[in-house]
Amino acid sequence: MLKKFFAAVLVVMFVTVGGAVEAKSLWVDGSTMSLYADKKARNVGDILTIVISESTTQTATKSRSNGKSGSVDVAAGTGIFDFIKAFSISGSDSFKADGSATDTNRYSGQVTVTVVEVLPNDNMIIEGTQSIWQNRDEHKITLRGVVRRDDVTMNNTVPSYKVADATLKFDGKGPLNAKQRQGILTQIFNFLF
Repeated sequence: MLKKFFAAVLVVMFVTVGGAVEAKSLWVDGSTMSLYADKKARNVGDILTIVISESTTQTATKSRSNGKSGSVDVAAGTGIFDFIKAFSISGSDSFKADGSATDTNRYSGQVTVTVVEVLPNDNMIIEGTQSIWQNRDEHKITLRGVVRRDDVTMNNTVPSYKVADATLKFDGKGPLNAKQRQGILTQIFNFLF
């Protein structure tokens, strides 16, 4: 009797819940991501953060020197040239110049980029632009390059020194940036002279 009761309850539960129960596969077609893999950029449209830490230093030192001297001695004239008196001329010239220049640039920050293409060897072409406005001045960072999938860290970042064929452009426009450029007359005089 008790067995029949439990069997009836199970049938009622199966019929009641049976319409709502649906089995789904854990396998998703077209996905190459493992259940144990980190969520890292690997396909077109995925987002990746590039950590920019670049520094350049250029030093140039130049030294030039030049010197010359000469002299001419003319003897007194003879014959029909006896009116020429003996004389001598000498002269010298020297030049020396020293100069040095040092240029140091440092850039740091982060730019989030998008994977725009995946190459046959699984390297990813990335591209992105970050625009920051401050006091009506726009500061724009544009980055494009190639990233290996192995270089993407667990937190989905890549250091900028691991971006191949990188093009990193810092640009700006606005009132402050316009004042840092030379005027048109200054540019003309610099071109002519």
